[in-house]
Amino acid sequence: MSLKEILLWVLLISGGGFAVLYTVLYGLHKHKSYAIRRGRIHSVQEERKGKAVLQRELQTLMHKLYTLCMRVPITSGYITSVRKRLAGQYAYDEYKLRLQTMKMILFIWGIFVCSGVVLLMMKPGIEFAILAVLCGVVINTLVIDVATSQIEKMLLSQMIELFANVRHHYHQHGMVEESISEAVDLAGAEAGRHARLIHEALTDADPHEALERYYESAPNRFLKAFAGISYMVMEFGDRVEDGGSIYLKGLSSLAREIQLELLRRNKLDYLLKSLNVIALAPVFFTTPIERWARSSFPSMDEFYQGKLGYITKLTVYIVIILSYFLLQKLQQSDETGYRAGKGRRVWEQKLYRLPIIRNMVDSLIPRQHMTSYSRITRLLKESGAEVKLEWLYIRRIALFILGLVLSISTIFILHEAEKTHILHAPVQSGQMFGRLSPIEEKEALKQSEIDRKIMQTLNMKADSTYERAYAALEHYANGTATPEQLSRNTQRILQKLKDWNEEYIKWWEVLISIIAGFVAYQMPMLLLYLQRKMRYLDMKHEVYQFQTVISILRVMERMSVEEILEWLNRFSVIFKRPLQKCLLHYEHGPEAALDLLKEEAPLPEFQRLVDKLHLSLGKITIREAFDDLESQMTYYIEQRKQEYEKIIDSKAIWGRMIGFAPMYGLIFLYLVIPLIGMSFVQMDSYYEQIQKIQ
Repeated sequence: MSLKEILLWVLLISGGGFAVLYTVLYGLHKHKSYAIRRGRIHSVQEERKGKAVLQRELQTLMHKLYTLCMRVPITSGYITSVRKRLAGQYAYDEYKLRLQTMKMILFIWGIFVCSGVVLLMMKPGIEFAILAVLCGVVINTLVIDVATSQIEKMLLSQMIELFANVRHHYHQHGMVEESISEAVDLAGAEAGRHARLIHEALTDADPHEALERYYESAPNRFLKAFAGISYMVMEFGDRVEDGGSIYLKGLSSLAREIQLELLRRNKLDYLLKSLNVIALAPVFFTTPIERWARSSFPSMDEFYQGKLGYITKLTVYIVIILSYFLLQKLQQSDETGYRAGKGRRVWEQKLYRLPIIRNMVDSLIPRQHMTSYSRITRLLKESGAEVKLEWLYIRRIALFILGLVLSISTIFILHEAEKTHILHAPVQSGQMFGRLSPIEEKEALKQSEIDRKIMQTLNMKADSTYERAYAALEHYANGTATPEQLSRNTQRILQKLKDWNEEYIKWWEVLISIIAGFVAYQMPMLLLYLQRKMRYLDMKHEVYQFQTVISILRVMERMSVEEILEWLNRFSVIFKRPLQKCLLHYEHGPEAALDLLKEEAPLPEFQRLVDKLHLSLGKITIREAFDDLESQMTYYIEQRKQEYEKIIDSKAIWGRMIGFAPMYGLIFLYLVIPLIGMSFVQMDSYYEQIQKIQ
């Protein structure tokens, strides 16, 4: 069975399975509708009840399918990865989490099967398999990202309404738990679910431990802040500060942040809308463009079937992949995607236990007294990468070997493809426009077969003489060719022999492979620099959240610096490790612990906050140290608005450039430039023929 037949059967089975599932679901729906039409259900209320029963049957079928797929090792890992992306939005709701996971997976599989059928119709083979895998990865990430982004924005919108309802009921009752309980009934489904969980944690026998459990599953920092502020007011009581409740001021601050975040996301989604599809579209147009060019310009066969054609196509695919992943980074809206303690890779630790790998890594790691050692360790600390220095170098070595092997393998495959092209490509007739007739195409293939036999007769040697090649060709022609034809064919065969023998891995190609491996070796470092830059804005957001917490704590009676640090540790994500170290060393000396905190978190805004805590140790009170907090918070919110505008404008510019880069690359690299090059080659050939006529 050929590869085309295997791929066709796989797609047919996948599509058939999807069609059967859809047919079963549709049949259930028709059956229930038929029952309704027969008069079994007459009233509108009973009809709605019937629809609810049908919906429950569909949900039951989805859950059975979920259970069945989780028993299969291949699909269980994929389902788990999709489930993790949705887990934060459906906290403690296992039933709905499984249902939404299967809905999304079936939708992704349906799109993938349709895309696979389109690609298979265009060009089956190895290239189809590569494109199918690429489309599968892109479709999977794209659908999941779009779906989770929509859910996150819906949750943020509902949270604004939730805070407004909590404010309204707090004015009526003056009790936090009662206000949240009554606001839950009026909130949307997503926000109401989390508000209910927060209310259960606040009214638990041990609210501190219950809140800690909720913090682990909270989908965003705003819900964590809302839960923490509500608990603080319940524990310490509310205070009236500057004519207003500190609890209501905290809610207003959170609502203002959510509104700013929603505006940023909506504007960014509008400016970068559909760029992912535009970047992916050239995958489906490479084969049609190639077919059109080869049918309209026969001389283009030399390019598309040669080494340059493969290199150009590979370049276009690389541009598509890079553009897609760069667009994903630009559209990323996870402000606190970093989580302390979630960055480890087990495979590096296992490799480091091997003596050979350990000796190699230890020889590459800079010594502790060297400047490069302190620079790399500081980069790991500032980027928040939960990885040891030894594991980082194992990753770099593995990427170097992978880049070197892939580049050498690609060069070897290109040389072999060019050799095959030299031996089997039809002999070009010199026709530039139009399409060869079947007779001309058959004659060109026959002439290519004759050339191949003569080359094999000459033992594929590049140093074969003109006389020997001419004699072999004359013997094979057996008097059916003129001396001019024999001379022309001999020169072509000698040129083919020369080109065939030059297809070997050259020193500069090895150098290119080493450079590619070195670039792969530096990629983890570049990613750390990028991660540090992206994390800088997250750190500023967390400092603003700390200020909101301190604005409530500073007016509480008998509040100490250690208690403030404990509260900040509960809310923290990025600064969690430095705050934990500070609390561990606090009993041995508060001043030394705060100095250590400043060293571990080198952000100027956070260091200024620590300096004020340092002053509160005995010189002045906490309330006096943070007397300018309101003005600072106002300044920071305006500063963040300007930063958001700059970031959105720059992302829009880069997004348009990156999104259309694959299309430009496809048109110019794969069509326009080859056409221009082949035109010049044909013009030179025509000019030489004219010179001979004269």
